[in-house]
Amino acid sequence: MSSTRSRILETARRLITEQGPRVSMADVARAAGISRQALYLHFGSRASLLVAVVRDMDEQDGIRARCEKALTGEEPAEAFTAFLRVWLRYAATIHPVASVLLASRRDDPDAAAAWSDRMGELHAGFLAAVRRLASAGRLRPGLDVDVAADLAWAMTSVSVWEQLTADRGRRAGEVEEHLIGAVTAALTCDPPPADRAPARDSQR
Repeated sequence: MSSTRSRILETARRLITEQGPRVSMADVARAAGISRQALYLHFGSRASLLVAVVRDMDEQDGIRARCEKALTGEEPAEAFTAFLRVWLRYAATIHPVASVLLASRRDDPDAAAAWSDRMGELHAGFLAAVRRLASAGRLRPGLDVDVAADLAWAMTSVSVWEQLTADRGRRAGEVEEHLIGAVTAALTCDPPPADRAPARDSQR
């Protein structure tokens, strides 16, 4: 990544945190010390800039690789718990930017595009995690894989984390443990007997 592009992304992230996602391309260009034309050469639109900002946050943290590594754990339920923990700790770090995108997405198409882009990839990770539970017979009987992924994704969302920490004043570590406990209690079951193969009727 070029130094100019990195500077633009860092500047945009700072402005979003300070002012919200409605910052203009002119605002970003001015703060980054470049012309608007130069900014548009790197990012063709405000929407693509916002998407790039949140993708860059993911890449700097290595969240995708860390989630994938968590799911390689030998015991499926423990791997699922590790996956949830990785995500929730990351949610705490991206909260300043994520919260402003979340608050603005209903009336700001560019913020909505950035939010949808990242939440779609996150949901795919939850789906992979739940499928592994199902294949090991650890998904609660009668619970559809897609429904389970939706539930886990929603129960550990940035908005839920924000409500519990900012609105209710809960400590981040406390919220992490309670959410992990709630999700695993809602989705998982005890392992099947050794002489019985995992049920497949809840998988697609």
